[in-house]
Amino acid sequence: MDNDRHRILPVTEGMVQCLSTKKEPVQHCRLCIHAREFLVQGKYVKSPSLAYCIKSRVTDEVDLKKIESVKCADRQGEGFHNIANIIG
Repeated sequence: MDNDRHRILPVTEGMVQCLSTKKEPVQHCRLCIHAREFLVQGKYVKSPSLAYCIKSRVTDEVDLKKIESVKCADRQGEGFHNIANIIG
C-alpha cells in the first residue's frame, strides 16, 4: 500500500485525531470509507470497512482495543464518513 496516499493516525485512549478540529472514537474507523488498515500489535490488518469493496472483500473483524494506529485515505479533509451511507 502506498503510504504517500495515506495518513497514519495514532490511536490515543481509544480516539483518533480524524480532523484537526475533531477527534473520533476508533470504533468509527471500522465503519469509515477512508479507513484502509489498522496497526495491531506491530502489523497492519485491513479495515472491516473494506468488506463491500470489490477489490478487497475483507471479512475479518479487528480487536479495536489493540489498534495502535489507523491508515487513513482521507486527503480532502472530509472526516468520518460512514460506509452505511453508501451501501444503505
